[in-house]
Amino acid sequence: MSAAIEFDRVVKTFAKSGGGVQTVLDGVSFTIPRGKTTVIAGGSGQGKSVTLKLVLGLVRADSGRVLVHGRDITRAGGRELEEVRSQFGVLFQGSALFDSLTVFENVALPLRERTAKSEEEIRLLVAASLRQFELAGHEDKYPAQLSGGMQKRVGLARAMQLKPSIMLFDEPTTGLDPVMTREIYHLFARTQAEFGFTSVIVSHDIPKIFNLADQVIILHRGQMDVFSSPEAIQWSEKPHIREFVKMTMGDIYQSSVVEK
Repeated sequence: MSAAIEFDRVVKTFAKSGGGVQTVLDGVSFTIPRGKTTVIAGGSGQGKSVTLKLVLGLVRADSGRVLVHGRDITRAGGRELEEVRSQFGVLFQGSALFDSLTVFENVALPLRERTAKSEEEIRLLVAASLRQFELAGHEDKYPAQLSGGMQKRVGLARAMQLKPSIMLFDEPTTGLDPVMTREIYHLFARTQAEFGFTSVIVSHDIPKIFNLADQVIILHRGQMDVFSSPEAIQWSEKPHIREFVKMTMGDIYQSSVVEK
């Protein structure tokens, strides 16, 4: 299966405030398969969000390569970097909606900024997206007038406007209650099945987030362990993985199928 994203011996360090360096990624190599869902998990401060920033080219690796559809983003700059980034859609932890813009205006923003489409074309495209994400009738509302779950829907609708081939989700269900979290997971699964994009999800919501996963990557002290399924994690003999399983998954874990 072809790779959407590939890390090749990537090293990333940061200077500590008191001197010295913190190694976040220590020569890690892994592949994120095209058209599948990969969940990145691990404890706080292990480098989950840094990994997403490396993929987007927001921070640079100290050494190694980060390939996006075969293009090395660590060496890209200017127009080439923007071309690579145009393949991504991103849903941030807080949805990152503009408070001063309505739902319609938030969703329309990428089309207005990144395309030459007419206002009538934009109106039709946004209206179709609002129906698709069950937001019809809310176009004139502002983010503050929406529930947390509705804000996530708006954020996802906006992220999908340019038809990205890769979607990055950074703690997408933070602040949502269990019922709304499950609804959002179903929405993610349906959207991924319909559009066929590669999905990368950073989340602490374990083990529930594993129901979406085709592959799981666990970060620990600069290293990454890659598992072909959530169930496979339980059979690892590594002490830190066994501790992770005990703390987050219980004695026996079996993923359930999320309806699409």
